[in-house]
Amino acid sequence: MPIFVRDNCFVLETPHTHYAFGVADGELQHIHWGEKCPRLDYTVPNYREEVSQHPASEFDKREYVPFGGTNYRECALKCTFSDGCRDTVLQYDSYTLKDDTLTVICKDRHYPLTVKLIYQVQEDSDVLTRSAEIVNTGNSDITLHKAASAQLHLPSRAPYTVLNFNGSWSTEFRKAEEVLTGGSVVFESRRGLTGHCQNPSVVFSQNATEDEGDVFFAALGFSGNFKISAERNFTGLTHAVIGLQDFDFSYTLHAGESFKTPPVYMGYTKGFAAMSHEMHRFAVEHILPVRFKNEPLPVLYNSWEATEFDVNEKDQLRLAKIAASLGCELFVMDDGWFGERKDDHAGLGDWFVNREKFPNGLKPLIDGVRALGMKFGIWVEPEMVSPDSDLYRKHPDWAYHYPTRKGNELRWQLVLNFTRQDVQDYIFTCLDELLTENDISYIKWDMNRPFSETGAENLENPQELWYRHTHALYSVVDRLRAKHPDVQFEACASGGGRVDFGAMHHFDMVWTSDNTDPVDRLVIQNGYSYLYPIKCMRAWVTDMNRTSRPTSLDYRFNVSMQGSLSLGGNLLEYTDEELKTCAKYIALYKELRPLVQFGKLYRLTNGRADRISMTQYVDKNRENSVLFVCTQPTTFFADRFVTIRLKGLCPDAMYRVQSSGEEFTASGGVLMHCGFHAKFTHAFASEIYRIKKLPEAQG
Repeated sequence: MPIFVRDNCFVLETPHTHYAFGVADGELQHIHWGEKCPRLDYTVPNYREEVSQHPASEFDKREYVPFGGTNYRECALKCTFSDGCRDTVLQYDSYTLKDDTLTVICKDRHYPLTVKLIYQVQEDSDVLTRSAEIVNTGNSDITLHKAASAQLHLPSRAPYTVLNFNGSWSTEFRKAEEVLTGGSVVFESRRGLTGHCQNPSVVFSQNATEDEGDVFFAALGFSGNFKISAERNFTGLTHAVIGLQDFDFSYTLHAGESFKTPPVYMGYTKGFAAMSHEMHRFAVEHILPVRFKNEPLPVLYNSWEATEFDVNEKDQLRLAKIAASLGCELFVMDDGWFGERKDDHAGLGDWFVNREKFPNGLKPLIDGVRALGMKFGIWVEPEMVSPDSDLYRKHPDWAYHYPTRKGNELRWQLVLNFTRQDVQDYIFTCLDELLTENDISYIKWDMNRPFSETGAENLENPQELWYRHTHALYSVVDRLRAKHPDVQFEACASGGGRVDFGAMHHFDMVWTSDNTDPVDRLVIQNGYSYLYPIKCMRAWVTDMNRTSRPTSLDYRFNVSMQGSLSLGGNLLEYTDEELKTCAKYIALYKELRPLVQFGKLYRLTNGRADRISMTQYVDKNRENSVLFVCTQPTTFFADRFVTIRLKGLCPDAMYRVQSSGEEFTASGGVLMHCGFHAKFTHAFASEIYRIKKLPEAQG
């Protein structure tokens, strides 16, 4: 993919966009981000001071703004040098270009500080990857107080609509939009993990719909504290800084050391659908772990709702036999199998099999599950420790703590200090032995509380723990993956608390939310779909709200089949008719799975705003498509008759459309532009439409 360097300008070219910046008066100035220009004749702007109250720094578009001088907006870099100076002046020095990666090198005018701005392009994508590396080339310490991954500059002086995905535990991925007319807006986490409340991503748009309008987006590849700040100043310019959280953060760079920021994945598209298509495909091809990225995820059954902590070989096998008869491919035993784990008050950290529950270990259960034709998976929560555990009694200092403070036991547990190498080695050894001694194909890695009492006596600079803990997590998972390459890993944090591209670089899938109510999940899954790949989105059919807001199994399957289908209900209580319904939909999903997990997603409606959810998937050859329709609780009389207009088909080709109640043929053009009519008479109605291209002779 071309990266052009000419006349002090750098131009990164993707299939449909240009990103350009250049050197003026020794500084890197942003030039353009958006649609391709027909020629590469970009020129670098040179900003001059206007008045004393508004110096040139308030008008310029520097690629990476340091703290100091006359800069008064959010900076990307802040540090303190050994003599106490907190002012940084970066000057362009040189660049290197290798394959698809451009590294632009800047240096401080006086101090031994080098900043490498790294830009990467992929030949098949409009997504750019950016990061920074800060290097101490001197003999004295430099303390970093902020080290962002990227600074963004948007081209229009008109206000942008800013979109983030806000929420809480059990209500993740609620779209939150506001027009940024002035001032600033911040999205962040200070919890030690990504969190449920705000997502490490941001979308800027103008006059945008699913199919039209300017859409700029960026997402951080990091699973810990983050901060995204966006500002529109008095000149009408909109800037943003995205990267690590600078609250309670510092990092000591000793002589010769470097600090690498996490990557930012960013791009420009026309419309939200194109943004989703780009990011879904990019994530699968360039972010996910290589081993399983092109394999569809198996249909999973998790026994938590059926047994909770009361697990044993006999009851788990009873569930496994039913799950296997339905067509499930992976059986997962959840919490309660280890230590003295009878409820959530004890046992975390003691990762050895409870011999009272499993006198002969896990092997008989796993062999039984394997004999049924399924693989076996298991739940763990390695970053936590229960005060009532052998591990904590032996190593109370292994939890983050202050000697003078009593730790806050959220969910009766504390956070292990993963910045300690002995803690990492202990967890690796426990899980390595578990995987070595047992034929386990899947690990559900959970994290059920945020940090508190962040004392880390082992660290010279305790404020590094936010960064180091996340990278220690990645390191342990990567070590396990290297030794057990055929094991799949799922990232879970009380639901969607770790849905980010950092987790997806090390885990094969994510748990989207603990809320499995199908009506709520339509909203959650819709928000998730904007940036994150459907392949990774675990979606369960459960018995949640079976009495308070009952929905049919058909409806629940319709919702969950829009992701990576999983089951979590108590199968022991299902009727024969319900079990037949489960088997029917699992068989159907296996036919549709490549299309759902790897196809292009189209959001045909605006969910609750339209009182009906319609989500369509189309394969890359535009030969097969599937449409899921779910009505909402507030479906009104006037909404009974719906015109459905599909997307992504070949206009001139003929297609057969099949649902449970009808079958007809029409051209792609008619289906997309004219549409077809459907009738839904009540709330919680659902339908699945299969669309298949007919051979040319039948067209």
